[in-house]
Amino acid sequence: MRLRPEPGDDGHYMSTDRTASLPAMLDLTGRTALITGARRGIGRAIALGFAAQGACVAVHYAGADEEADAASVLAEIERNGGGASLFAADFAAPGSGTRLAAEIRDRLGHVDILVLNASIELLENYDAISQEHFDRQIAINLRAPLELLQSLLPPMTARGWGRILAIGSIQQLRPHPKMLVYAGTKSAQLNWVRSLARQVGGKGVTVNNLAPGAILTARNGDRLADPAIRRQVEQRIPAGRLGTPNDLVGAALLLCSDAGAYINGADLSVDGGLGVA
Repeated sequence: MRLRPEPGDDGHYMSTDRTASLPAMLDLTGRTALITGARRGIGRAIALGFAAQGACVAVHYAGADEEADAASVLAEIERNGGGASLFAADFAAPGSGTRLAAEIRDRLGHVDILVLNASIELLENYDAISQEHFDRQIAINLRAPLELLQSLLPPMTARGWGRILAIGSIQQLRPHPKMLVYAGTKSAQLNWVRSLARQVGGKGVTVNNLAPGAILTARNGDRLADPAIRRQVEQRIPAGRLGTPNDLVGAALLLCSDAGAYINGADLSVDGGLGVA
């Protein structure tokens, strides 16, 4: 019984045996996964989770200020017996996504799984948004991801196996008034997911969106530091608590493994029920 796809005579990956056990279908051994923005929070949790399932993880971080955090991710993966490599790329720079893809191919070979997690949000009123802040959010949240998609998606379709996972946000549907640009980029990202899912779905590649709700990350820490505000947010969540980065790992693994082979173009909310409250 074949538990994992193997290349056929033409070099394309053949379909996974649907009779394989669930643990085998969730196994990422032999896969290379690029996680952007993997030095902390959701990206870090996904990187650690994928490495625990056997993936060789490319840990992306922005630059020198984030190097120590990224190194700690690498150290934890290696301490647990996994394999990973560090890759620095400032997505605000033009062409950074293309260069990152080329560097990973040179060092690790092809990429099987791309998790688009890196993004920035700059809170300000719509009438105070500067060109600099607009351009920076567009570059990091959209331009660099597009460059990665252009570089890494065609080889996935040629091999007949690949997973694209965009990390969205509750902002894509329920935008905060001070996140006009950020929320807009997340809505655009969801549109891309749906478009690409139709284009590559029959080629062994899936493209999905994973939308976190209120998650306890460094980005949200300052906003939720006030106990009164935290209680107010928690009261709106049917699950009764804030999420943690680890709450995203199971869903990410499903969507990036053979277990999620028939899930394509989905927008999966991991928000404790906040979206329907």
